[in-house]
Amino acid sequence: MSVLALAAALILAAFAACVAHRRATRRALRLQDEALARLAQTHAEEQARGEASVAAQEARASEASAEIQRLADALASESANLAQASAALSEARARQEDLLAHAKRIEGESARLKACSATFERWHEQMISLMAQNHDMHRKNHELARIVNHVLMVSLNASIEAARAGAAGRGFSIVAGEVRSLATRSQELSKSYRDSLDRNDLVTTATFQDIQAGGKMITAALASVEALAQQFQSKLERKPT
Repeated sequence: MSVLALAAALILAAFAACVAHRRATRRALRLQDEALARLAQTHAEEQARGEASVAAQEARASEASAEIQRLADALASESANLAQASAALSEARARQEDLLAHAKRIEGESARLKACSATFERWHEQMISLMAQNHDMHRKNHELARIVNHVLMVSLNASIEAARAGAAGRGFSIVAGEVRSLATRSQELSKSYRDSLDRNDLVTTATFQDIQAGGKMITAALASVEALAQQFQSKLERKPT
């Protein structure tokens, strides 16, 4: 083989190698372009999915923000309602404490009225006993007056008889005079005692009537206080709304 043929063969081989290299390069470029296209498409799809995810997250965040705002508004409303309820409860407790204090005062007044009623009842019984004693003293004084009158009559008769006896009856006449004098004094004391008993009857009767009236007034006041206490008790037992 000549040098020329060898050179031609080398040139042809080089040309073939160059053509093959170009083809390989084009193929590699085409594959690279296809890979880049796929990569770009994948990137675009990933970006689209990321954007969709971000949009979804933003939507969920917006919904969560709206829900948080709604909950905050509800909490504020509940706080306001709770404050109003607390104020109403404090006011109700204050009213209840005031009613309790008033009920205790009424209870104390009722106890004092009961004590006064018992005292008036005791006075009433004592006045009845005193009036019975006055009546008994009137009866005894009347009996004493009868005895004194009888003694006075006896002393007068004795004086008459002593006068008839003359000197022999002088001593008996003196005794009869003393007896008549004592009977007269006893008669005056009996009359004075009767007048005192009459005045005592007037005072006792007036006092007895006053005690009866006072007892009735206290009984009426006690009934009114007990009714008022029952009303307060009903208010205290009533459940607040």
